[in-house]
Amino acid sequence: MSLSSQAVTPADPIVSVRGVSKTYPGGFQALKRVDLDIRRGEIFALLGPNGAGKTTLISIICGIANASDGVVLADGHDTVRDYRRAREAIGLVPQELHTDAFESVWATVNFSRGLFGKPADPAYIEKILRDLSLWDKKDNKILTLSGGMKRRVLIAKALSHEPKILFLDEPSAGVDVELRHDMWRMVRELRERGTTIILTTHYIEEAEDMADRIGVINNGELILVEDKHVLMRKLGKKQLTLTLQNTMAQLPEALARWPLELSNHGHTLTYTFDTQKEDTGIAELLRTLTAQGIDFKDLQSSESSLEDIFVSLVRKPQDTRQEART
Repeated sequence: MSLSSQAVTPADPIVSVRGVSKTYPGGFQALKRVDLDIRRGEIFALLGPNGAGKTTLISIICGIANASDGVVLADGHDTVRDYRRAREAIGLVPQELHTDAFESVWATVNFSRGLFGKPADPAYIEKILRDLSLWDKKDNKILTLSGGMKRRVLIAKALSHEPKILFLDEPSAGVDVELRHDMWRMVRELRERGTTIILTTHYIEEAEDMADRIGVINNGELILVEDKHVLMRKLGKKQLTLTLQNTMAQLPEALARWPLELSNHGHTLTYTFDTQKEDTGIAELLRTLTAQGIDFKDLQSSESSLEDIFVSLVRKPQDTRQEART
């Protein structure tokens, strides 16, 4: 079985995208000069609303679609001029459930391995099928499987030739919780062995849990690429929520200098502050509240989630996004 760990250099890009654009015959520009480096051995999450260009970008990197302009290297190989070598490095789990319906699970996965010129390795195929809870279905024809099981077969096919780069395009769409847990366990194991994982997902909490870096694409433009923790620090906001002892009809003038929001029919006061600032202003705010005779019976703090940050990014005007990059 050839599952040995690979020596990886985190800073070495395994996928390099330079100036990639895609314009369809009707004039629609799906991608606008995208530049992106994906590091060897990382989990990279590509987020964006429907129609943002996620699947188009993945299809171009995987050699399924042609770019109008630009160059893509996969594991050092040009995806156009050296297509075969580039494609050998890539495993793709697409959104659509396209499988060889009349073949057995074993035959389909084994055949996928052979397509890439890999020698037969029954022990490796068995491990994949066991990891994906498919071993007891190995002799079943794919047309007899449930949608969730068919999704597992797609993952097994993508892994059959031991790719260095694995693309998961909306892998959690329409799958059950059990498969989702199996899949993310396997993703972590693959990353530990040196496999680079690129995923697109609508489940932003999964990107927040799994990814090392986050890319956000919108209207065909890659508007941000950042380390997940740095992104959370840069763009995350914290909120201090005070439940007031007595209702307040409006904020007194003495509190006008703070970005406060009065809600819940005057029962709740919320202060939003920047986590990056050395002085959050909380101490002075609380002193001013006391001086104004405003008492509170409860105090809670909360922090922006990745979903909050994502929503704010795709709604921001362009000039604000540029500030977020710096």
